[in-house]
Amino acid sequence: MQALQMLTRAQDVTADNLANINTPGFKGNKLFHRLMTEQINGREVQTTVDMQQIDLSQGVLEPTGNTFDFGIDGEGFFAVEEDGESYLTRDGRFNLDSDGYLLNSKGANVMGSSGAIHIPEYFQATGNGSGIDLDVGKDGTLRLNGEVYDQLRIVGVNDPSNLERKGSNYFSAPTSELIDVSGGSNVMQGFYEKGNVEPLQEMVDMMRNSQMFEAQQRAMRTTDETLAQATSSLGRF
Repeated sequence: MQALQMLTRAQDVTADNLANINTPGFKGNKLFHRLMTEQINGREVQTTVDMQQIDLSQGVLEPTGNTFDFGIDGEGFFAVEEDGESYLTRDGRFNLDSDGYLLNSKGANVMGSSGAIHIPEYFQATGNGSGIDLDVGKDGTLRLNGEVYDQLRIVGVNDPSNLERKGSNYFSAPTSELIDVSGGSNVMQGFYEKGNVEPLQEMVDMMRNSQMFEAQQRAMRTTDETLAQATSSLGRF
């Protein structure tokens, strides 16, 4: 039963990874098993516990040529704020709203060095941003017509195990765990990061989990039949 429960959870993780293949900035989950030893009635008993971990490996940076698409090459996350809550994300598909605030695809504010990034000047020249050059350096520095304007807040987590998934491509972590990693990663303008899920590997895992699940079911049926025969035989004495 324990094996069936672990395989069911593994299948759920694989299905979630496959469902988010096309989610920008998605980081897949990995499932592994850890052998734990505990004391029960004075005896040491070993049990296998399944653990889930976020795969933070780099996804492919897809070129788009869009001024407000940003991808992180290296470690770290964009900091965003939505409904008063702070989140971390690798999804850098941003846009400017009519008030000049930099938002992500969910409408959350993208955070800079001094709060939400606000560029009303981008629309002031002609009303549509034409004639204004917005350049983002590899360290996340935003320059408007060559003048430094703001800097994207790129943060990392001291211990990745403290990351908590919040939806498909949002994460959260305790404030005490956040660190500045702007010097250890490059921001690529005109790119966005695709999810890091490998479809072929996930399909292989799904088939293997299914086969192992069926094997465990057969083992349970065989054990049940054996016990039934033993009980029937004992009943004749």
